[in-house]
Amino acid sequence: MLNFEEELKKFKPSLEIQDAEDIIYNRDLDDMSDVLVKLLKEAKEEADTAKRTK
Repeated sequence: MLNFEEELKKFKPSLEIQDAEDIIYNRDLDDMSDVLVKLLKEAKEEADTAKRTK
């Protein structure tokens, strides 16, 4: 059987996980309103470009 106390003493977190946590927590994420504004701007630019090429 496993001795969970002994296994916990041997546990070392993965460096990749710690790096990922740092990146995730320190990143300035866009909220949904930022995403929508960006999508609307891109759609307008594409529509303007399509009008100019006709």
